[in-house]
Amino acid sequence: MIRALPEDLRNKIAAGEAVERPASVVKELMENSLDAGATEISVVVEKGGHQTIQVRDNGCGMAPDQLPAAVMRYHTSKISTLDDLFSIETLGFRGEALASIASVAEMSIISSNGNGEGAELFIRNGQPDDVQPAAVIDGTEVTIRNLFHNTPARKKFMKTARTELRKVVDVVRRFGLGFPEISFKLVSDGRDIFHIDAENLEQRIDHLLDPTYSRNLLPMTLVKGDYAISGFVGSLNLVRKRPGEQYLFLNRRFIKDRLLNSAVYKAYESLVKRGEYPFFVLNLIVPPDQIDVNVHPMKTEVRFKDEWRVFNILKAGVSESLGSLLSTIPDLKQTERQYGDPANRGGLFSGSSLRISGEPDGPDPNQSTITFSKAQGVSEPPTQPNLQRAKEYVSRLAETPFDEQEPIATENIWQIHKKYILSEINSGLVIIDQHVAHERVLYEEALAAFETTAMASQTLLFSELIEFSPDDFDNLLNILPYLEKIGFKVKKESDSSIRILAIPSGMSWGNERQVIREIIDYFLEERKHYSSHQEGLAASFACKAAVKAGDELSREEMQELVNRLFATEHPYFCPHGRPIIVQLSLDELDGRFERH
Repeated sequence: MIRALPEDLRNKIAAGEAVERPASVVKELMENSLDAGATEISVVVEKGGHQTIQVRDNGCGMAPDQLPAAVMRYHTSKISTLDDLFSIETLGFRGEALASIASVAEMSIISSNGNGEGAELFIRNGQPDDVQPAAVIDGTEVTIRNLFHNTPARKKFMKTARTELRKVVDVVRRFGLGFPEISFKLVSDGRDIFHIDAENLEQRIDHLLDPTYSRNLLPMTLVKGDYAISGFVGSLNLVRKRPGEQYLFLNRRFIKDRLLNSAVYKAYESLVKRGEYPFFVLNLIVPPDQIDVNVHPMKTEVRFKDEWRVFNILKAGVSESLGSLLSTIPDLKQTERQYGDPANRGGLFSGSSLRISGEPDGPDPNQSTITFSKAQGVSEPPTQPNLQRAKEYVSRLAETPFDEQEPIATENIWQIHKKYILSEINSGLVIIDQHVAHERVLYEEALAAFETTAMASQTLLFSELIEFSPDDFDNLLNILPYLEKIGFKVKKESDSSIRILAIPSGMSWGNERQVIREIIDYFLEERKHYSSHQEGLAASFACKAAVKAGDELSREEMQELVNRLFATEHPYFCPHGRPIIVQLSLDELDGRFERH
């Protein structure tokens, strides 16, 4: 039989949509506080929200006779007609949040609206008690206890207190960035996580993320018709290996929109690699009648009347803000060598042909021939089959077997383009990628350090203080014992900072802050590819601490690197599987120069 569901069951079903975890409760309550005109909001959680969640504000409050209606489904002061649904200017509007939360937790509400009296209402199992007199608090305080106590199936899917706290921190941070003129306080188990006063957005970014961020921000302000965009995008110093610092707001409501995020990424396309994520905090102002925010229970997904217009405006605005960075990227077409130019002595390569070794002599329609014009300096591009054959030929170089028994003569060693190490061997020559070679050395040394004694350290002349966001600091604490094993010596300064006293002896000075941050990012993003935490951390440390392409090495440094490389267990491939060494035999060289 088809029958109506009991009211209590309806509320629990609705709660399953809007109340996913403690962070969802915090989000709904903070939206109510902001809609009430609060200028100060305090959030207190215990055990990550498992035990207690309390949100207090100094908003307009509620009269005593309004408290019972506040926890009834579809009761709200924010909309009253169908037209209101299509011109929403508040964060909340459905009238479901408090009723949904009350159905799965114990709730109490204390409120006063400036009339000189306060009131308190207790709600148990979704049923409100009688309203009781209470102290005047000039605002509203909502306290939630024992979340999901009456829905055990939901409670068992909650994560650890530490994980749930990170989610709460994310929610409070988003509101903090969306409303910098509002004062926010977040307390967890008696410890202050955030305590920030009203300020501008630039200062708020420093306080919620990292005090160095403001030095790497590019402002963005754009008005296009009835659309407006404001905020900041980050320079290349704020690019990270994992997503999470992309904050997009629509009329100050935090939203998740892959298309609009891709508009920002498109603007960065020539500046970052795939798998890198730029920082941005952007607020889009769009007329309410051109968007629909009533498409998802969490209200983080929206629909636009003309999403591609928003996409193009956003991309153009970010590109304009990045103009100072884009101007430093060389124009390859302008800097291309003009071999036929008179400055190059009248076409030294004019009429030359480049033939891949091993091909038969004689005319061949697929022969890879490049003719340089003496007058114009313009080369005829090779056809696609020739280009493919060239790629295949080059790829075979990396597959050339290397004689493990043949020693490298390190007395004859050179650095090529500050990227590769070149050395002769009896049967030809070898080319070593300096970055992946050092990566292999550090990787195996780190793994050995985890099992035995710690790696050697070099003490810093001046210790360095590094501040972290709460979630990054939490991740750092998880891997701190491993960092100490690989040579970092650190001291905890506060609940969000450490002081670096020493660094691994194989790491260069001056980039400690960047290396540790990138180790955290890389470890969190890549650890799923490794069989253990130790391997993932060793690989991330090796990748970030190794010498880079572009680092100049002395002869002694190159000799030491090669010697250390061949002392490793696997000197031919880096921890990610890339080849370290390419060998060119004498036969190969003779063939290239047509010496038969």
